[in-house]
Amino acid sequence: MAETTRTSPEEPFIAGLLLAAGGGRRLGGRPKALLEHRGRPLVEHAVRVLREGGCPVVHIVLGAAAGAVRERASLAGCVLVDNPDWERGMGSSLRAGLASLAGSGADAVVVSLVDQPGIGAEAVARVVGAYRSRESLVAAAYDGKRGHPVLFGADRWAGVMASAEGDRGARAYLKAHEAAVALVECGDVAEPYDIDTEADLARLE
Repeated sequence: MAETTRTSPEEPFIAGLLLAAGGGRRLGGRPKALLEHRGRPLVEHAVRVLREGGCPVVHIVLGAAAGAVRERASLAGCVLVDNPDWERGMGSSLRAGLASLAGSGADAVVVSLVDQPGIGAEAVARVVGAYRSRESLVAAAYDGKRGHPVLFGADRWAGVMASAEGDRGARAYLKAHEAAVALVECGDVAEPYDIDTEADLARLE
């Protein structure tokens, strides 16, 4: 799917937020953003998925080896956000990323994780397509179970930031607002595995 931009006040502007700060502790300390996939750093693949799925602007939260990621990966056009507290967990990266979107004019953001290469642009597009308002909460589902990517309408960002702690990210917020979350089944077009261990590296091409 081609990149989209707002062509009228009525068309929503949905940004992408890629959490790519992880240090790969169970991978011998190899930063996940720099793992090789199809001959290029994994972070490049994740950015392309968000753009092709309908997010014309992508903010990337960097942490572990941020300097090396900037040097080795081609991330032109992206907004790069450094999270000095990345070791405290995903919650700190989510807060940093949402803070960077303040004043961007985005109506919503699609949050994805750099270490889930089995989730492609079609899943992102389905989540984007379920946006209804700045209060929207949308999540991809796999056999009915909530997963990534997740869309947060802009009116939700402050609440998400207030509850994002440790490695749980937005889990507490989503659980507290479960009735408002629209689940979009993506199990037919994506696989939500993580690249967490040495054994998982076999999934990369």
